[in-house]
Amino acid sequence: MAVAQLAIAGEDAVVATKALLEIPGISGNYSVSSDTAEREGVTATVATIVGIVGGTIAIAEQIRKWYQDYKQQKSGKRIEKVLIVGRNGRRLLLENATLEEIRQILEG
Repeated sequence: MAVAQLAIAGEDAVVATKALLEIPGISGNYSVSSDTAEREGVTATVATIVGIVGGTIAIAEQIRKWYQDYKQQKSGKRIEKVLIVGRNGRRLLLENATLEEIRQILEG
């Protein structure tokens, strides 16, 4: 069973998704959404996190840092929004999410 899924939309969604799945402690995979693929230059991906090694607070911090880097274009890449869905169905936009909210989704 998946720990969580992240829907990532933006010009550089594929690159951002690959970077997310390279975070130490996260294992998973992704697919490109065919519904919005290349619509107006926007790509959408769905990353499935199937395993977390280490504490969820540390992973929540890494996810938040990853999101902020891509959202603020520090990496030169752009994403528009990220929605995280926990295994219990709870949803959270990462835009203004706290570490505690992300942790709860990952543990949920």
